[in-house]
Amino acid sequence: MFLRKISGIFPAGFGLRLSQKFVFLLFLSGFITLCFGTLFLLPDTSKFRRIFLSSTQSQNGERLHNYASKKMNKKTVEDQKSLLRNTNQEKWRSKDKFDVDVKPLGFIASNYKPQKEDMSLNREHIVSAKAKNKESMIPAAQKNHADFVFDYKAFKKSLKYPPLGNQPESNDSEIWEKRNKIKEMMKFAWESYKRYAWGENELRPVTKDGHFGSLFGGLKGATIVDALDTLYIMDLKEEFEDASKWVEDSLDLNVNGEASLFEVNIRYIGGLLSAYYLSGKEVFREKAIALGKKLLPAFSTPTGIPRGIINLGNGLNWSWGWASAGSSILAEFGTLHLEFLKLSELSGDPVFTEKVNTIRRILKKMEKPHGLYPNYFSPVSGSWVQHHVSLGGLGDSFYEYLIKSWLMSAKQDNEGKGMYYEAVEVGNMCFVLSCFGSNVHSDI
Repeated sequence: MFLRKISGIFPAGFGLRLSQKFVFLLFLSGFITLCFGTLFLLPDTSKFRRIFLSSTQSQNGERLHNYASKKMNKKTVEDQKSLLRNTNQEKWRSKDKFDVDVKPLGFIASNYKPQKEDMSLNREHIVSAKAKNKESMIPAAQKNHADFVFDYKAFKKSLKYPPLGNQPESNDSEIWEKRNKIKEMMKFAWESYKRYAWGENELRPVTKDGHFGSLFGGLKGATIVDALDTLYIMDLKEEFEDASKWVEDSLDLNVNGEASLFEVNIRYIGGLLSAYYLSGKEVFREKAIALGKKLLPAFSTPTGIPRGIINLGNGLNWSWGWASAGSSILAEFGTLHLEFLKLSELSGDPVFTEKVNTIRRILKKMEKPHGLYPNYFSPVSGSWVQHHVSLGGLGDSFYEYLIKSWLMSAKQDNEGKGMYYEAVEVGNMCFVLSCFGSNVHSDI
């Protein structure tokens, strides 16, 4: 009777027209969605949150919230890294002999006073681990890395050969003519860069101006850093000193841009490390370690495989837009091993070695569809996204780093050597098959 007295409503079918039912159901579904959505915004201590969400879901929600924050400070980044590291540490614990417990070459205990920032980061990690009853998993070397300093003199004495060699000078005039010509070409290129594009990332030879580019996230002077070791080896002392002074005075690491993890590693960190091992200038070591720390948030993925792009200011990271299904690229995450091992050696912090050892272990246990490592890997699911393989673009430098890792370890990294020669054998077989017209889906 009551419904009959309401204008526009009929008793049949609960008294609602079809359009009214649709509006009512739409409102009801929106209300329910809103109610459940608010659970994710409640504080972690809320009783309702603990009732409806499991501990794992709560942690994942918090992790995603931290990851999406555009103003992540250092404490937030370290908490996020600690959470992900503790979650996956048992699964990916290293068993090879190059693990983080090996004391790096040239480290000595001293009265070295670490910077406050380094101490706070180390202390933050240990406190977070205690809260999760994981303190026993933290290697002793990591707890005490701030108490070590790299002894460059001891390093140089340990070398079998000096960096520039010890062979007697050749009396062959033709050899000297070639050397001088190469040196002349290098000086011409360097002086042109210095005249037209000093401090920029590269020189445009036609328009004769500098090009900044966007691969390095706001870092400048890519040509300077990348050329340091060449200048030193060619004995261009004046040019090397000019470049060193620019690095010390003008290489600003406090940038806030989107950088290629791969390019920053091989150009900047690689260039700075090479210059330090050749010259012993402390500024190169300090800059390399500081920049290496800025790359660590890129590894904060469920698998530990880093994404390709990272914001050097806030640590946010993601994959290239052109990469299939948000993949990480083999030639990029596989081309970090050499530099990151040396960052641990120079800093005493094993975290760099842990990151690349995780990559090595994951790849070693993965099935290889064509006997080679596919180029597209999901850092979230831990599986190949495509089965396309290549010894050229997208895969090349990964294989280079395997054999280089063996050589730079004084031929002790037999794991890297084995992975390299397995790939070479398969690559040769694919080449032979392709010559006979077999349909091999690879790019060799």
